[in-house]
Amino acid sequence: MRKLHPRQVEKPWGRLALPATFGTAGPRPIGEIWYEDETGSDDLPLLVKYIFTSERLSIQVHPDDSAARAVGLPGGKEEIWYILDCEPDARLGIGLTRPLSAEAFRAAALDGSIEQWIDWKPVRPGDCYFIPAGTVHAIGAGIMLAEIQQNVDVTYRLYDYGRPRDLHLDQGQAVSRLLPYDRPVIHAPLGQDVGMLSPPDAPFRLELRHWSAGETVRLPDADHIWFTPLDGNGTVNEAPWAKGDCWLLDSESRLRTETPSSALLATMN
Repeated sequence: MRKLHPRQVEKPWGRLALPATFGTAGPRPIGEIWYEDETGSDDLPLLVKYIFTSERLSIQVHPDDSAARAVGLPGGKEEIWYILDCEPDARLGIGLTRPLSAEAFRAAALDGSIEQWIDWKPVRPGDCYFIPAGTVHAIGAGIMLAEIQQNVDVTYRLYDYGRPRDLHLDQGQAVSRLLPYDRPVIHAPLGQDVGMLSPPDAPFRLELRHWSAGETVRLPDADHIWFTPLDGNGTVNEAPWAKGDCWLLDSESRLRTETPSSALLATMN
């Protein structure tokens, strides 16, 4: 059992002011908070993040394990998003509005018309979307979300609204599924128990859990459990935990709540 360390990551589309739970951003726009292992181990299979947007992220795609390993990477990247807060007209871009040929897709990425081919879906707190590898996607402005992903830092940017950052059109086009997204949204507000994702659909399992005050929590039977509290507080093996933390637990960890609490639990089985 150990508490993972939050690291602020600067992004051009980030925010100068963060929710109080996450500290201050200072003069730099902070777009992400990564929860990392202070023991120095960088081989954990999952990474938990919070993402805070003031502008749209690039339109991008991630390779699957096979495509990533073919170019020397340790693996691909699939991820799931859980919306915590958003502005009234906030949107996620997931998949295309209709199938495109490779030639039409490349031309749209080059001239910027790709924005109109992305399926910009309205979102609200509690919405959850799984993003399989190969899904062309973008996170819109005005969103705070929790992301659980395979722990591989590989992103192919296809279009970036004129920002002076590298694009990866050849690599991205090669791994993109140029189709509409076909998975329904999961709407799971805090306070519910909902299974959001599990094998064989994905390489990991994610559930939203809620507990009353004073509960002793029965944890999944797993060697690694990423415990991300979204509300409430309590103790784990007598150490205090609270909203904004992320802990790496196992099935023998003694998790208790002191107030009504909601959390994401991620495991590899």
